[in-house]
Amino acid sequence: MIACILFAVCGQTTTLLDTYISTKDSSFKWNLDSVTDVPLVGKVHHLKLTSQTWQGIAWQHDLLLFEPAGTAGSETIMMLNTGGKPSGGGRALGIAIAGRLRAPLAVLFQIPNQPLYGKTEDGLIAETFVRFLEGDGKDGSLPLLFPMAKSVMRGMDVLEEYTAKAWPKPAKKYVLTGASKRGWTTWLTSAVDSRIVGLAPMVIDTVNMLVQFDHQVKSFGVPSEQIKDYTERKLVPLPPGANAKKLWSSVDPYLYRERYKQPKFIVNGANDPYWTVDALNLYWNELPSRKHVLIVPNAGHNLDEKSDAAPQKVDRALASLAAFGRATIKGTSLPDFQWTYTGKEKNVRLSMTGPAQRMELWTAEAPTRDFRQAKWKSESLPLMESSPAAAQVELKSPEKGYKAFYGMGEFKDGPDTFWLSTQVKVLGTEAD
Repeated sequence: MIACILFAVCGQTTTLLDTYISTKDSSFKWNLDSVTDVPLVGKVHHLKLTSQTWQGIAWQHDLLLFEPAGTAGSETIMMLNTGGKPSGGGRALGIAIAGRLRAPLAVLFQIPNQPLYGKTEDGLIAETFVRFLEGDGKDGSLPLLFPMAKSVMRGMDVLEEYTAKAWPKPAKKYVLTGASKRGWTTWLTSAVDSRIVGLAPMVIDTVNMLVQFDHQVKSFGVPSEQIKDYTERKLVPLPPGANAKKLWSSVDPYLYRERYKQPKFIVNGANDPYWTVDALNLYWNELPSRKHVLIVPNAGHNLDEKSDAAPQKVDRALASLAAFGRATIKGTSLPDFQWTYTGKEKNVRLSMTGPAQRMELWTAEAPTRDFRQAKWKSESLPLMESSPAAAQVELKSPEKGYKAFYGMGEFKDGPDTFWLSTQVKVLGTEAD
């Protein structure tokens, strides 16, 4: 409620994002570039589009539609929004996900169009925020996240129009995913487009931004070096004034949380240098139900899991993302995986229930609340004789320093294995 009072944007109040999305733009257009048959994969449709004109600049994109054999006519398509242009690596990733998904996958590139103003990525987003504030908030189209979201929506428009011609029936629904600022885009687009029936934001554990920043400084001592594009431009902590409040109320997914009725699958790395290890706890409980999370151990912002068993692999993340996509496309959901942390201070119990094949506890130690360089270790937990499966474990605070814990369940979907996690619990001196 504090955030609602601060920003006065609870519920369905119109934001700058809503206004930008609803503004008509006649520059939208698209064309089919090619259709290629790929052995063992199916067809790859390459489309090109102009999504909009933003600040006098026409935004152009490549859109690849991967169509595994026998999947034409699917009413629901998974879409990955990403940066850069189509390349061998981008096609290989699309083929890998579509193969695991066993359903159509669209990959929309050039989110955002860049460089602009001589900047890219977070530096570019920060530049547009600063220009909005320096212009006294008069140009509500400036924040870069707005055209990024609109690009995704225009990509979905293209898919609908194209599949109406190329398939027995058109696509109408979408499972949207993206990583980092494209994960940010995933949150915001899902707040304004009802065609999105599932969202899977990856490595963007900064929802509830104002509270996150204070918690980050408490945990790290200083802001993360990774967000220097925002701290150096004095965008965080939040600068004073109504325009700054209006900006953040339009770009923080937390303020749209009541809109996220769709199934949600949040994917984070346990060692992501951008966020605190327990950042999820600052917004998880206030998200509507039908939500799952995967925290990849010993993985940073790229979700590459570095361990003796899985050196530099994203298999756990991709397999679980595909499982979420398959379930949502089928109109079902991932297994009901529940957990509770009970007790406080030095002794806490973690209880997990769900139809898992196995459950395990992941732990890491650090001298402070900063776990970015910590090594995570796992131990298998005995399953109780119950249905669904259940496991419990006692968590003890260390004598000095801090210790972080979370549980993970391993699940099967036919021949496929995937994983779901609990929230992280930190114990130690002055720990919550």
